Amino acid sequence: MSKSVGRACALAVAVALGAAGAQSQETGIAEIHQWVKVGRKTCMLDHFHDGSGIGATRKQAEKAAITAWTEFTVWEYGTPWGRYTVAENRKMDCSRQSASSWSCAVQARPCRPY
Repeated sequence: MSKSVGRACALAVAVALGAAGAQSQETGIAEIHQWVKVGRKTCMLDHFHDGSGIGATRKQAEKAAITAWTEFTVWEYGTPWGRYTVAENRKMDCSRQSASSWSCAVQARPCRPY
């Protein structure tokens, strides 16, 4: 076997193992919801998750809300579903609570990138 064919086989195995590894990080609970393909990703059809956070600045509150969304989604469905940047129908509402405090709430449909 040539080196280039060997490298191609090794790459194919690595890609397959990477996909299998991502799938093995799922909890299986996502299967209770209906899914839909959106481009190359798989999303929950009509199920949303929420997250909220507070911070001294709006940016800190946004980050805290996204972190809350991510942590709960990963806990419930597994790592592949918990990427807020991959989620669909993202919505964020923020408001100033005081001179030194912001509050944000996010909502989004969980998606996995495959």
